[in-house]
Amino acid sequence: MSQSEVKIPGKAEEPGEGQELYAARKKIYPRSVAGIFANLRVLGVALTQFVFYVFPWLVWNDRPMMLFDLVHRKFYVFGYVFFPQDFIYLTGVLVISALALFLFTAVAGRIWCGYACPQTVYTEIFMWIERAIEGDRVKQMKLDKAPWTLRKIGLKTAKQSAWLAVALWTGFTFVGFFTPIRELAHEFVTFSMGPWETFWVFFYGFATYGFAGHMREQVCLYMCPYARFQSVMFDPDTLIITYDEKRGEPRGQRKKGADYKADGKGDCVDCGICVQVCPTGIDIRKGLQYECIGCAACIDGCNQVMDKVGYPRGLIRYSTENVILGKFPERSMVAHVFRPRVLLYAAILGAITVALGVALYMRTPLKANIIRDRTNLVRETDEGLLENVYRMQIINMDEKPHRYTLTASGIKDLKVTTNVAQPLEVGPASTRVVSMGLIADPADLKPGSIPVHIKLQDIDNPGISANEKTSFLVR
Repeated sequence: MSQSEVKIPGKAEEPGEGQELYAARKKIYPRSVAGIFANLRVLGVALTQFVFYVFPWLVWNDRPMMLFDLVHRKFYVFGYVFFPQDFIYLTGVLVISALALFLFTAVAGRIWCGYACPQTVYTEIFMWIERAIEGDRVKQMKLDKAPWTLRKIGLKTAKQSAWLAVALWTGFTFVGFFTPIRELAHEFVTFSMGPWETFWVFFYGFATYGFAGHMREQVCLYMCPYARFQSVMFDPDTLIITYDEKRGEPRGQRKKGADYKADGKGDCVDCGICVQVCPTGIDIRKGLQYECIGCAACIDGCNQVMDKVGYPRGLIRYSTENVILGKFPERSMVAHVFRPRVLLYAAILGAITVALGVALYMRTPLKANIIRDRTNLVRETDEGLLENVYRMQIINMDEKPHRYTLTASGIKDLKVTTNVAQPLEVGPASTRVVSMGLIADPADLKPGSIPVHIKLQDIDNPGISANEKTSFLVR
């Protein structure tokens, strides 16, 4: 017996003395399954990855359809150009995303985790590759237990190589949302990528490789906070994956065609398929657990078994706690799912979504910022007039050039001068800085600060204008 295994009688064990603080990970080999929920997961993977892998390559108005140009502080999304001043729209999108998560969770639990979460999606992709190369669950287990041979080395090398290729392509595509992906592709094949692009391609790629290829369920169980606080968004009327204990117990194997009910057994044949198909390795028959990601693979697996033995489907199904406890019949479940809490979430989410849509539709593609020249607050011209000098920043948020004129009001006979001839032309999705002066006759002005308004008007479109308020100093 080693020294670490010796126990002193009468002495309590301290942490680290003869006990494990963390359980070693036991590799999970999820079994492939077919069914409606498996098809929905495939659809979720297809839709999310179409957006991720295809959108950076699409072109809109001779620009990438979706590009977050952090260097030039411009964000292109479906023909819209956003600048840092448009942060309010990002806030709206984040609020909508949070409310949508609350709504989906209140209705059907961790439906996001099961069908659209990036960790789930890439784990599913990596498992497809693994099954294509090594085979299904049983073959994978046999291969891992087998001694190292040329065949095993070849299969493992092929799998790891395929994982790395997908992971690096994922990292490359991720960077393509921030650097024009066609330029990035040219730099990639010519080995001329910048240091930051190179870092993020490999960082995101290896993160994908590690999380989806090796850590898998560990990310969901220990790294993702959603698994820990999801229960506060559940209630007895939330749709969750449940095992019908009253129907299934007592479980046990039986001979085909035997009267299992006469033997006092339930519908569960204790085949273990629900555990074998679970990507986190839990037994749903023990009740709802935080490890459950709501993928519903156990429902598909159990339904397949029920079909084979000739029992009704639904031993494992989406249901609610109240239905399982018999507080009301299952036929009224949908009415209870759409309860006041859910309707309130939906109403708030709909209102904010509509408000954001209206705001984007009515958004004026012009912003202006005016700053006073601090080096010379007030100066007198050769004609004896007073002049204030300003710096005008004009932001054209449209995908085509515009021409603007500057006018001012608030003081009698107030004149506007600029360092360039009017109209002021600003290129598409561009910013232009113009020096501007306001000139007024001091005869009728009192010393102090007088509020004035500066108007920037589009020549070709009367509906596009910007108004800025500033002050004219008189000494």
